[in-house]
Amino acid sequence: MKKTVEEHAARFDEHAADYDEDQDSEEYAACASLVIEFADPGPEDTVLDLGCGTGAIALALAPDAERVVGRDISEGMLEQAREKAQAHGITNAEFGDGRFRDPQYGSEVDIVTSNFAMHHLANEEKREAIAVIGSLNPRKFVLGDVMFFGLPDPDEPFYSPDVDDPATVGTLVEAFTEAGFAITHARRVHDQVGVLVGERLDGR
Repeated sequence: MKKTVEEHAARFDEHAADYDEDQDSEEYAACASLVIEFADPGPEDTVLDLGCGTGAIALALAPDAERVVGRDISEGMLEQAREKAQAHGITNAEFGDGRFRDPQYGSEVDIVTSNFAMHHLANEEKREAIAVIGSLNPRKFVLGDVMFFGLPDPDEPFYSPDVDDPATVGTLVEAFTEAGFAITHARRVHDQVGVLVGERLDGR
């Protein structure tokens, strides 16, 4: 049985202080770098980072964006992000509670990002989450995550069945398309790690 949102939040609260140190794999670093590269905000852009964790993506994008908003279910992770922003003098980033399917955000957004977070949702929940992101009408959605490019191997280090529920790339591409995004990049980092970039079909 998959964990509930509350169980995931409690787990991340417990590990928040050490989370950054634990994310030391080459694949994780490569995925994060690609998300940052593809997001590429301009000085007038607002970025919404969902499942922001300790703010790695949000804080990396903040110097180039007008505003960055991070949302996460773990208050422990959010507090780490706030402390890092303050320590680096970043004043255009704010962090608060929010979920993929209820991001607690009602303002305009230009770019949505997410890195290594959505794989905790079941496939139908992912579809619902991506539909919600589409309803916010960003011009671009950049997803870096655990995803299956081929047959999943549960012995690989990026897939833990007790806490993870990754989707195939095909499932994610279908969800992007249904939400109004055209896939402009699909970058494979590892057999089970990749980055998808969707841009609005209406040319926003």
